[in-house]
Amino acid sequence: MAGIRVACIEDAEAIAEIYGPYVRDTVISFEEVAPTPAQMAERMGRILRTHPYLVHEEAGEVVAYAYGSPHAERAAYRWSCDVTVYARSDVHRKGVGRRLYGELLALLEAQGLHMAYGGIALPNASSVALHEAMGFRQVALYPEVGFKQGAWRDVGWWARTLASGTDRVEPILFADMPAPQFASD
Repeated sequence: MAGIRVACIEDAEAIAEIYGPYVRDTVISFEEVAPTPAQMAERMGRILRTHPYLVHEEAGEVVAYAYGSPHAERAAYRWSCDVTVYARSDVHRKGVGRRLYGELLALLEAQGLHMAYGGIALPNASSVALHEAMGFRQVALYPEVGFKQGAWRDVGWWARTLASGTDRVEPILFADMPAPQFASD
């Protein structure tokens, strides 16, 4: 059975395995050392208190994940979040990222968040295409903001409005929301 569900700490090893090649072999992640499963579990626990962290499973294996996280620390940023998605290479271009992002963005909106931002190390045509297909638009470019694999790297920022208007209520912590229900594939 395939489907999306909320991640649990026991998924940390599979998530670390998915993320590791992005760190080691690409400029997509600006980390230089892949986190261990224990480090990933700590990150996941921190994020799950405030934002959704989702996984996509196929045949009982986690093959992709997506999550939201605080955009910045200052109080007025609390209605904005960053989003990210990573998938094993064997499930690229099969709609997994789009399904994860669809569920993630709906949950973030249900929390009362206003804007979602995705930072993309460039060039990365696949990630740009995914974000734009999900309604994001490019809003910024940080030229030569990081140095990895022997060269300066640019990062573009894409944004999507989740909920419009100025009548804001405090965002709901993800840990305080009812358990989400997801349709199986």
